[in-house]
Amino acid sequence: MSTTGGQSVVEPGFLAPRVWIPFMVTSLIWGSTWLVIRDQLGTVPPTWSVAYRMIVAAIAMFILVIAMRQPVKIDRPMVGWTILLGVMQFGMNYNFVYAAEHYITSGLVAVVFALLIVPNAVLAKYWLGRSISGAFILGSAIACIGVGLLMLQEYRAAPMGGTDALIGLFLVLCAVATASVSNVLQVTPKVARYPTITILAWSMFWASLANAAFAFVMDGPPVIDMRLGYIGGVLYLSIIGSVVTFPLYFRLIRDIGPGKAAYTGVVIPVLAMILSTIFEGYVWSTLALAGGALVMVGLVVAMQTCKA
Repeated sequence: MSTTGGQSVVEPGFLAPRVWIPFMVTSLIWGSTWLVIRDQLGTVPPTWSVAYRMIVAAIAMFILVIAMRQPVKIDRPMVGWTILLGVMQFGMNYNFVYAAEHYITSGLVAVVFALLIVPNAVLAKYWLGRSISGAFILGSAIACIGVGLLMLQEYRAAPMGGTDALIGLFLVLCAVATASVSNVLQVTPKVARYPTITILAWSMFWASLANAAFAFVMDGPPVIDMRLGYIGGVLYLSIIGSVVTFPLYFRLIRDIGPGKAAYTGVVIPVLAMILSTIFEGYVWSTLALAGGALVMVGLVVAMQTCKA
């Protein structure tokens, strides 16, 4: 049990279907998006790839809102909140990630992003009043050691220079910061009074406008790659990687808190490496195996704080 805004919040157990199903679905899908994003980097500037992804996602999310007969309209104060959420989660966060992959490998980006559990838990404690248990701290420490081993493995394997590595890591940390603030913002009482998909639809709408404007200023008129792989990648990232996953993830945040929900980011690098083993012939080293094992142990320990 934790508190939010002075009110007690009873968290469902991790083995409850409403927790583990969205947790695993989100982790599996986002674990695959790193491979797709890599293919997006080429003819089309990353800024426009992000803009296309958000435009398609916003349209699809509004269709979902209408199909599920959820409220479409929001009040004036909520407009400001959705603009802030959209710019941070789907604008700055995404642009930082795409830019980072120009400097470091997608595997290293995914691994560093796992550190989201730290700011999420800290912000949730001091902003929302959610407690941080000893088991969560212990589990997170174990998982972070595992992430560190995975990071070391990816760094050693990456064909990059020291300057590129520092730039890439800085960009990922900026992405982590913006994602963390938006994660915690959307679970505040002022925002949580609206259905998750309504908030997401408007956030994606504002983000699509902001991303298109940013892309035009940075890289000029729109550029499109008509390859089937690129078009399919945009649709996959928009529909599966955004419209399917974010409602599940944001619902997870409301159920078990930003800290525990961010554990999807700890599991994702392991799943990404498993997918890379299947599709790219990735060979697991001793460091990677040890890191992956510690991540899983940390997850089990930390999630003991989810009570049925």
